[in-house]
Amino acid sequence: MGRKDRGSSVSVVKRTSRDIRTANRYEVLRQIIAESPTSRQELAAATGLSLATVATLVGELLDLRMITEVGFEDSAGGRPRGLVAVNASGGALIGVDIAETYVRVELFDLGLNVLARADEDMRPGEGRPEQVVAHVAAAVGSVVAQAGVEGARVLGVGVSVPGQVDRDTGIAEYAPNWDWHEVPLLDLLAEHIAYPLHLDNPLRACAVAEQWFGAARGRGDAVVVNLGTGVGAGLVLGGGLHRGVSNSAGEWGHTTLVLDGRLCHCGNHGCVETYVGAPGIMLNLRELSPKSPLLHPEDQTATIDALARGVAVQDPVAVKVVRDTARYLGAGIADLVNLLNPQVVVLSSWVAATLGEPLLHEVREAVARHALRRPFAATAIVLSPIPSDPVCLGAATFALEGALSSISQRPARRSGVPRSRTAPPAPPSPPA
Repeated sequence: MGRKDRGSSVSVVKRTSRDIRTANRYEVLRQIIAESPTSRQELAAATGLSLATVATLVGELLDLRMITEVGFEDSAGGRPRGLVAVNASGGALIGVDIAETYVRVELFDLGLNVLARADEDMRPGEGRPEQVVAHVAAAVGSVVAQAGVEGARVLGVGVSVPGQVDRDTGIAEYAPNWDWHEVPLLDLLAEHIAYPLHLDNPLRACAVAEQWFGAARGRGDAVVVNLGTGVGAGLVLGGGLHRGVSNSAGEWGHTTLVLDGRLCHCGNHGCVETYVGAPGIMLNLRELSPKSPLLHPEDQTATIDALARGVAVQDPVAVKVVRDTARYLGAGIADLVNLLNPQVVVLSSWVAATLGEPLLHEVREAVARHALRRPFAATAIVLSPIPSDPVCLGAATFALEGALSSISQRPARRSGVPRSRTAPPAPPSPPA
């Protein structure tokens, strides 16, 4: 159904009726999770699907025990409408956030409520694939044990890893901060994890999380700026997640901000990431005040935490560093505003969460100076409102998408679907 060009990792996939049905089933379930309880009529209005199509898809989800009937609501002058809601106990999903300094894993019920969480620190120099895999396997085992779920109830594991990834093959093609090239990450993980595995990167994970539960909900065009050790932008365009032809869209962190500027891990100079990612912020601080007690040379988290505390008490060095960082960040975001004309730009991930409102205030002012007036006036710039890890949440939705795709594909797997490293799970048993 699809083909892969020789000498290229770009898949050209033709959408089939089964693909469309899977996408529709996923969209209906997404709406039910977001709006439980809801009626079939409300689902048809929200998704744009016909009432007959929605009724069929709801019936399939009921058979899979992913949703449940929960009674009726009165309708004006008509028959009472049947209500459906997500069956939260009907299965479990796992989201994995692999970052340069940590691995975080969260286990969710089908309502995407967090049931268990585990963190593993990644020390400097601990970025070899086998080391990362060991941390992920330990954390996945921990959350399953904490939640006390049976293995058969785990519908899948969504894995987010920085850099460029091939969803079809499960390969981390390029992660510049670790100098990874063509790492078969899902095959390595499958040696330790028995659940279906689905790979993507944090840009897409954050964008989906904001689209489902955050500041991009109900917005057709949004940019989710991921600020961590690395930097990128998840894109929601025309109401859907934009991946690009090779699943590489959003590498805004590796666009040039300063000609002949700082050397980046990707090999270029002056990338956005080298000025507003956590290591870049540390360098901003070092250049301003080399002996500042705010600087923890081997600890990104401690340095960003110290800057946040410093800004709170108006420490002049901390204030200047955050302001300078916001100037760079605002210039880069202004380019996104001018280019994409989004309804909202969301600042996400741990650096944005730690520096918070002071960073947001300075960024808004910087974007106002650089962006064109009309697109800027139409764009809200906000912090992510998601209280949990948005990457884990978004990765869990990839596992849910994969589970629904697997159900549709039995017994054959079509080309172009995120590859799973184990057999698809059977539909979950009803709760005791």
